[in-house]
Amino acid sequence: MADADKGRQTVLVVNGPNLGRLGVRDPEVYGRQDLATLTRDCEQWGLQLGLDVQVLQSDDEGQVIHWMHQAVDQGSAVVLNPAAFTHYSYGLADAAVQVTQAGLPLMEVHISNPASREAFRRRSVISPVATGTITGMGFYGYRLALEAVAHLLENA
Repeated sequence: MADADKGRQTVLVVNGPNLGRLGVRDPEVYGRQDLATLTRDCEQWGLQLGLDVQVLQSDDEGQVIHWMHQAVDQGSAVVLNPAAFTHYSYGLADAAVQVTQAGLPLMEVHISNPASREAFRRRSVISPVATGTITGMGFYGYRLALEAVAHLLENA
């Protein structure tokens, strides 16, 4: 949805479980920066790209699903780090596919590279319904995802 006051497309940056613990949980995997830093970075990158970025995080699967529905209803693109929901949440996958079926970009992003970690992390139920996936780039992966969203919206 375009922000009427600013003329910018809204992008929901949705983070799943345990990402509120960034900087504390497994810093050797996820880095030492926290969610507040990620939020500031995403908002700044969004401004540079002409996007109105709203960063959200929940450990509750139902809330993350609700945000997918909200994106569809409001016409917002999505950058989604589903975290642990990546591997088993068919409910989230069903909600995420509604975003792409509505013609909206949905970029899956992961701070680490799940393919290089434990075997259970190598399967994503989100990747098959996402527009694209960026993994292993740390917080910079969110910037790449936002750039991809901006590109896709410009060329839609």
